[in-house]
Amino acid sequence: MKTYFKIISLYLVIVVSACKSSNSSEESSSASVVSAESPPNVIVILVDDAGYIDFGFMGSEDLDTPRIDELAASGTVFTDAHVSATVCAPSRAGLITGQYQQRFGFEANGTGGIGLSDEVQTIADVFKINGYNTYALGKWHLGEDTSDHPNQRGFDEFYGFLAGSRSYFPIKNPSEYNMLQHNGERVIFDGYMTDVLGDQSVKFVEQSADKPFFMYLAYNAVHTPMDAKEEDLEKYKDHPRQKLAAMTWSLDENVGKLVDKLEALNLRENTLIYFLSDNGGAHNNDSKEGPLKGWKGNQFEGGHRVPFVLSYPKLIEGGNTFDGLSSSLDIFTTSLAAAGIEKPKDIILDGSNLLPYLTDEKQGDPHEQLFWRKLEESGARLGDYKTVRLKDFGVNLYNLEKNLGETINIAEAEEDQLNKLENAFKNWEHSLMAPLWDEGDEWMDVTYHINKSLMQNKEPLYKDIWDPAFKTDREYIKR
Repeated sequence: MKTYFKIISLYLVIVVSACKSSNSSEESSSASVVSAESPPNVIVILVDDAGYIDFGFMGSEDLDTPRIDELAASGTVFTDAHVSATVCAPSRAGLITGQYQQRFGFEANGTGGIGLSDEVQTIADVFKINGYNTYALGKWHLGEDTSDHPNQRGFDEFYGFLAGSRSYFPIKNPSEYNMLQHNGERVIFDGYMTDVLGDQSVKFVEQSADKPFFMYLAYNAVHTPMDAKEEDLEKYKDHPRQKLAAMTWSLDENVGKLVDKLEALNLRENTLIYFLSDNGGAHNNDSKEGPLKGWKGNQFEGGHRVPFVLSYPKLIEGGNTFDGLSSSLDIFTTSLAAAGIEKPKDIILDGSNLLPYLTDEKQGDPHEQLFWRKLEESGARLGDYKTVRLKDFGVNLYNLEKNLGETINIAEAEEDQLNKLENAFKNWEHSLMAPLWDEGDEWMDVTYHINKSLMQNKEPLYKDIWDPAFKTDREYIKR
């Protein structure tokens, strides 16, 4: 696995050199000098259900992502980065609040009609009260009630949709939940959702050129449905993953569009950009997890280890990789540090400031331990060791340094290590509240079966509740 990331490091160095050599001296001399006192812009680019190796900078050989690769080359690629949940909604809740979402009962997918707790503050809340323009674009999936609307959670502007997924093309009679909207008012659009969101991200940057901004750019690509533009489908007509390749190409174009606008306005140098996926790749969108076991929805590495990039040219040199244990929870804490904003005393943040690790002020890992829990499935990480636990079934222990694919259960052989992780997990659970909703019997049966099968190194019989055979054999696979 280390060899794999050495190859990525070499690739990044090559891309950085190519990017630098392509800039003319005229362009270099016209760039504005960023003052040390200028607060940075902050952009979180969150993509949906992307496979771990489905970008060039992560080793993909069949999906074209030149602009995203340039972004990665301009910053640091994290090789051991994780999100706080293996499915969309709770992962987003953790990122946007900077704390384990289980602290406020947001543990399962959907929102249970409840959404974000009224007691928690979002990263947008903090940036807004500190003089930033705040923008949310794309997929929300954090609640449908008025109190959950992005405009009520710290965002000056919301241009997107509340649902967890929707067609990438116009819907004739959309519900309030899946319509494209701008601050609650329906937007009638033509074209393709990824392009629409990309265009709007550029407009927001133009509007905010004289004031610092925080942008949460949550693309629904490459989540199902597998919708793509005709011209992109034609471009990849002979590709074995045609629809995913076409959708990824459009995503890449629009990331490039945003970066180009930042460059044109001389804002790029002082803009901190994160790029990551909300969870592991989904098995139903043709994504690939490479060396990782599992996928979206289960507690193996393929469910929560994600591509993660931090690019901040003003402070961090490009072309590097970072191997320390890190998390999407770190985005909140790191962004406050970059902006010189003091953490409000009344909020809990479970993330670390990544910047000192990237400037060699600190050595080691930003986290000694990380935890995951979704209803009946859970996991814990301590150093190179990781547990995967399933209620009423048992717990497996893996050494990820020796066995990243999580195929060798060493729970009996290393009982002392198992006990350390179990005790750490129990201590963490004391800080949580009970989940406020679950995912329904059918979906919970599926995820239980998948986690159990993977713990036994068996191929799951079913991978989603839309498999027609699942309805017939549901009793067979239950517990």
